Amino acid sequence: MTGACLVMAEPGGHRDARYLVETIRRERITTVHFVPSMLRVFLAEDGVADCPGLRRVLCSGEALPRELQERFFAVSTAELHNLYGPTEAAVDVTAWACRRDGDPRPVPIGHAIANTRIHVLDQLLQPVPAGVAGELCIGGRNLARGYLNRPDLTAERFVEHSFDPALGQRLYRTGDLARFRDDGAVEYLGRLDHQVKLRGHRIELGEIEQTLTDHPAVRDAIVTARPYGGDQRLVAYLSGDEPPAAGTLIAHLRQRLPDYMVPAVFVTLPAFPLLPNGKVDRSALPEPELSRPDLASPYEAPRDDLERTVAAAWSRLLGIEQVGVHDNFFELGGHSLLMAELRGALQDTIGRPVTLVELFQHPTVRALAEHLAAAPAADPLTAARERVAGRRAALAERRRSAARRARSVPNPQGSDQ
Repeated sequence: MTGACLVMAEPGGHRDARYLVETIRRERITTVHFVPSMLRVFLAEDGVADCPGLRRVLCSGEALPRELQERFFAVSTAELHNLYGPTEAAVDVTAWACRRDGDPRPVPIGHAIANTRIHVLDQLLQPVPAGVAGELCIGGRNLARGYLNRPDLTAERFVEHSFDPALGQRLYRTGDLARFRDDGAVEYLGRLDHQVKLRGHRIELGEIEQTLTDHPAVRDAIVTARPYGGDQRLVAYLSGDEPPAAGTLIAHLRQRLPDYMVPAVFVTLPAFPLLPNGKVDRSALPEPELSRPDLASPYEAPRDDLERTVAAAWSRLLGIEQVGVHDNFFELGGHSLLMAELRGALQDTIGRPVTLVELFQHPTVRALAEHLAAAPAADPLTAARERVAGRRAALAERRRSAARRARSVPNPQGSDQ
């Protein structure tokens, strides 16, 4: 009921923290919405404290770590709100206004919005007491009707409300583990299944596992999400007579899945650890060593100071001891948010501005070093033109990625926003 001016970022601009800071200042933006992993990159950019018009920041799409909340409060006077909700329930269904009170507990996802009821239930779909973990279920006016052409999945996830006297009431079973705090706020604890949230994308690990086993040389595959610093990475564990090299598997996956679903690390095991019931014991899978994968291009050491500087920056950021000059940043496990961190690290080291466009256009150590050696630092007008060209290139890549996804089986449960 209160209008405001909507400012649209350039295509791909949401990944460029420097562009976002400049846009927030120039357009006098008061409200922004971030996935927490992008908020982390945004806060690492110089000038965040110089956005006095910013009044509130909304976060959703993945868990908001407390240390990230405290980092935000240390550099900004704006409000911070943590939201939660799946696509099946009109996206956001709970909200929490973060507090500057030093509370050491995890940041909760808050209380239900209007016309929504939040329940934490046991396996029999009966309520559990405050403090006890259970499945988070959603009721109210904002539930979807179901999944298109998937009556089996609809019946599994949209169930009859077992303790509501009104006839015809339904609950959506989110598959999320949660509990009520004593103050009535809901605390998110993780997933009950093998679904993960990675940089705002909801990923069914089974879909990646199925795609890996489609390769004739892979007998079995298990995919997990492992924390690394403030990031999470997908790790694929493989078994087979002679599983192919990581570079071959990366190419196989990219033909069928979007880039964010391609694991950063591949581990070959003679056999998977098993539980007494014969199922794979995921908790017993070994911690992966973050080393250079067996890529299509052979390792070649840096040849001069600039290549060594670039390779060292990649090595620190990706946690990989050895980086070759022909290695592709993304094939080593990098992604667009890490690339934003790389830009800041390189600027501090080489003493000249580096744009995200330059990093995307030159994704190997040698290509980037040769470009930096040959090209002077861009003036603002040239940098703006480069940003436009980079956005167009990124848009073209997204279209190609969408075309690849169209050839694969879609995830019926969608992605949170």
